Amino acid sequence: MDLSGRVAIVTGGTKGIGRAIAEALVREGVNVCISARSRSEIDKTASELLTLGLGRVIGIVADVRNHTQVKSLFELTVSEFGGVDILVNNAGIGIFAPVEEMTPEDFRAVLETNIFGVYYCCHEAIPKMKQRGGGYIINISSLAGANPHPRMAAYNASKFGLNGFSEALMQEVRHDGIKVSYIMPGSVNTEFGGDSPNDSKSWQLQPSDIARVVIDLLHHDDRSLPSRVEIRPSRPPRK
Repeated sequence: MDLSGRVAIVTGGTKGIGRAIAEALVREGVNVCISARSRSEIDKTASELLTLGLGRVIGIVADVRNHTQVKSLFELTVSEFGGVDILVNNAGIGIFAPVEEMTPEDFRAVLETNIFGVYYCCHEAIPKMKQRGGGYIINISSLAGANPHPRMAAYNASKFGLNGFSEALMQEVRHDGIKVSYIMPGSVNTEFGGDSPNDSKSWQLQPSDIARVVIDLLHHDDRSLPSRVEIRPSRPPRK
């Protein structure tokens, strides 16, 4: 895909992996709409990305659990940039606790963000991509989508589900010129799950590593589709 002048939506685009992906896209000349739940973070990120001087950047407050807000995200993008070519479903949360201790509200929040949010965005994106003759949907999953762990039942369920959703969607839309891939990172040095980025975890992946995978996927020739990408730290601590 020739990226210059294309239009992308990146959910959860103000920090961590989403921020790195948005920056990489802007550097490629893509016009990007970022979404998050904090207006101040959106404004700060958009102003910083605009200094790169290539792709344009806009942002909107949108909780992906809310279909009405997701529709507004797509309406703004189409209004400002004319369509949607790329969707990166990055927004996600992790709440970690034993099943007997996790509240129904927390369990629901994880599933609604990590599964329903992706569905809402894809539901809105697909007809708009068809109008443009195709597009690319990239879902940010996790190695937790293939490796269950204690205290992670909700997160595991959401990412196992996301992987299955992505595989089915890929088969639904590939003859419409729409590619679907999902990326399964291992440990990434971000704020996710209450962590904070720090040098003591230098063995972890960096958000830029995931952004590089996204750009590489978008540059693949139309005839090829790396539908599932696993990426993990090359030298994690010995157990």
